[in-house]
Amino acid sequence: MDKNTVWAIVLSILVIVVSGIFFTPKAVKQEASAQQTVEAQKSENTTNKVEDLSAVLGTEQVAEIEEVKQEEKITIKTNKAEIVITNKGADIISYTLDPETHKDYETGKGVQLSDNITDVNRTCAISLGTAENNIINGIFDIKKIDDYTYLFTKDVIVNNRKVTFGKKYTFTPDEYMFRLDVLIHDESGSGLDSNGVAYTIRTSPQIGPHFNRKQNKYENRQFIAFNGKKAKKPILTDGAFKHWDKDIMWGGIASKYFIELIVPADSTIIKNAAYSTKIEIDDYANAQAMIERKAFVGKDVQDTYFMYFGPRNEKDLQIYNVSDNNYWRLSGYKLSESLQSSGWLSWLETILKWCLEILHIPFKNWGVCIILLTLILKIILFPLSKKQSLGTLKMQELQPKIQAIQKKYANDQQKQQAEMAKIYQEAHYNPASGCLPLIFQFLILFAMYNLFNNYFEFRGASFIKGWIPDLSTGDSVYALKKDIPVISTFLGVSHIRILPVIYVATQLLSGKITQNSGMGGQNAASMKFMTYGMPLLFFFIFYNAPSGLLLYWLTSNILQIVQQIIINKIMKEKRSEMANKKAVPAKSGKKK
Repeated sequence: MDKNTVWAIVLSILVIVVSGIFFTPKAVKQEASAQQTVEAQKSENTTNKVEDLSAVLGTEQVAEIEEVKQEEKITIKTNKAEIVITNKGADIISYTLDPETHKDYETGKGVQLSDNITDVNRTCAISLGTAENNIINGIFDIKKIDDYTYLFTKDVIVNNRKVTFGKKYTFTPDEYMFRLDVLIHDESGSGLDSNGVAYTIRTSPQIGPHFNRKQNKYENRQFIAFNGKKAKKPILTDGAFKHWDKDIMWGGIASKYFIELIVPADSTIIKNAAYSTKIEIDDYANAQAMIERKAFVGKDVQDTYFMYFGPRNEKDLQIYNVSDNNYWRLSGYKLSESLQSSGWLSWLETILKWCLEILHIPFKNWGVCIILLTLILKIILFPLSKKQSLGTLKMQELQPKIQAIQKKYANDQQKQQAEMAKIYQEAHYNPASGCLPLIFQFLILFAMYNLFNNYFEFRGASFIKGWIPDLSTGDSVYALKKDIPVISTFLGVSHIRILPVIYVATQLLSGKITQNSGMGGQNAASMKFMTYGMPLLFFFIFYNAPSGLLLYWLTSNILQIVQQIIINKIMKEKRSEMANKKAVPAKSGKKK
């Protein structure tokens, strides 16, 4: 191994160490109407011991008085989830998805969407006033309407007047969407107003499943805000609290595979949104979205919210685009805008996803489908790769003439460009033709990366039992019993994985074959780094990457090696042909 190679590897390791220490996820900016009125329903108001909450408006403190009632919990089971609601604040304290369809592979139970629950922060909790204020924490009366509908009511004191406050939950057996009605009765008609806000409604403090931030850098939490045209999806960092002072039709919080959305029936009541990632439990930060309702004046108010707590996939979200497809008769809300996408390349991702799903019909194994789709793409793109390689050869042939012109017209750029254009025209060569195939392949790569990194169907999908049981996580041949201090800090290693090793080996071999083809360029040191340093860098970056993504890259590398061997053979014949053409004029001139 020569000096340049050693330097390349040393520099790669330094990059890895520095990135491991200072890496923090940054906000990703992304830009992504309909309005449906819901028929108002009048509910029965039941009263109980009055809690003094007047101090909550405009402050962060709730003045509590002694409660004489005890906390009660009710459990509602649907075909999609099991929900536990406490009458303390009338909030959800557990929302466990059906383990048969959405299993948490760490716990073996259903995915828990109500994570990080505490005594002062719960799912669907409401605070009077702005998002900074404490939640209502008193005991509510409970009235069961049917097996899927419960009404919670409580009297509170606001500015020395009694206000009856109610929360009505309505679930349906076969959908992830449920309805939450917020009911307010103020006999005085004064309404609620704290800096222009009546109250704030929240998602869960954190959306499950629970994950280790050090070991899984491919997981994240996003705040979702949709204004009727586009959705913003910034990735959240820890320890933040931020108001979203922009137009919003609906909003929520999302993980890679699950999402919680707050969809008001009437979006005109929304004043602002906010999100909080403050650390409330150990070192695990919240990821909570909050919607602030505008202040109002009047005796009776009923605000209806549709809450989607479930998988972040197209199949379950798109049913709310057409009223006939869902129980709630919702349409036009465009909840599919909350899905992960490749931005302006989403059309390409849609085509690739469609191809993947067509392949899955006969083969029934998503790992096999990844390999087959990669093979099909390589075959389709082979003519472009061949053209690019031959274009490189053509450029090498013209290089002596180009260098001569550059030297001759070094002080006249206009003349230099004109002469070079003349050479290209005579040779029937377009310099841009070598870039176009590369750009197209890059677009495919970008769309495939986003698809394989976020495709919901890969979650829990097994490729090879005992090695790759889940395409949405890294492969594993052995789980470490305890952390190895230095390695765990930089890599977040908790498993011994084979797939990254095979991937890097094929990357090294592919780079070596490409280098031997004569396409490596003139800078030998740069080529050494690309051949040896970059694969080493990728090993550390992609060690914990989803195995579906690595399987795609591994398959692509193997096919690239085969493709490059074929192209090398074609180029060898082409070089021989070019050499013969140069030799013929030389012999005929000697005879003369």
